[in-house]
Formats: sequence, structure tokens, C-alpha cells
Amino acid sequence: EPSTMELPLVQDVQLTQCMRLRVRSLQQKKEKPQDGEKLLQADEFVYRLDFSRQHGLRFLRWTVTLDKPGKVSIIGTSQLWTPDLTNLMRRQLLEPVAVFWKKPGSQEVECNEADALEFGERLVELAKIRKVMYFLLAYADGLEPAHLKCSVVF
Repeated sequence: EPSTMELPLVQDVQLTQCMRLRVRSLQQKKEKPQDGEKLLQADEFVYRLDFSRQHGLRFLRWTVTLDKPGKVSIIGTSQLWTPDLTNLMRRQLLEPVAVFWKKPGSQEVECNEADALEFGERLVELAKIRKVMYFLLAYADGLEPAHLKCSVVF
């Protein structure tokens, strides 16, 4: 049986900035996005997961630590996409979304378990065909990237 492996979601600052430039460019030129284009919102950041091994993976769990109360939604992308080649389209966003939150005064991080499990299992399928997967993380209720540590255990 293969050994377990924990892979961190790593913030891709360069890709996030690139996508924010697209939003700014459209605003400055007073242009509309392409039909179906997903523009990065101020509370959304791009992350990546690099698969060091692609086969024999079995999703075990998400490991999510939130330093303060708030909520984060992890949205996967269905295609290997790079904003300099193609704009991110809404149809490229995976369902379900894994949502994790921490209530004020609580030490526990909660989640929508069924969706988080299904999403994790989809990662295994996608790992078979690519070495890198991209995610949009949307922060809410005062949470920011500095407050999150997130990894996937296979």
C-alpha cells in the first residue's frame, strides 16, 4: 500500500496579480468581460497544488487551519488553465465547492463534509491527468490568506 502524502495548497501570487490586471484593464477600457468569463473578485486568490505523484492516490482528508474566525471556499478548476493563454471561464469551475469555516470563540474548523469529500475524490481523478491543479480561494467574514493553512492528504 502506498504511503500517505500531504500536499499543501500554495498561493500563486503571480497568477493572482495577472488575473487582477485583467479586471483592472477591463475597467479602465470600460470593456465587458468575454461571455462566461470569470473575473477574479477582491476576496479571491489563486492557489495551486503540485502533485509529486500522480498514480495510486486515494483521497484521505483535507487539513485546514484557520488562525481566526471566518470562512473560505475552495473552488477547483476543471482544466489546466493559465490566464496568459486563456481567460478563466465559469464552466471551468468545479462543483461541489469545499467550504471551511470557524465560528467566533470556537477552536474547531467546520466544513460541508459531503461536498469536501466529493471534491477531494475528484482531485484524485484530476491528478491522473495533470501535475498541477489550480484553485480559487474565496475568503469571507474577515478571513484573509495569511490566516489559512490548507493541505490535502492522499
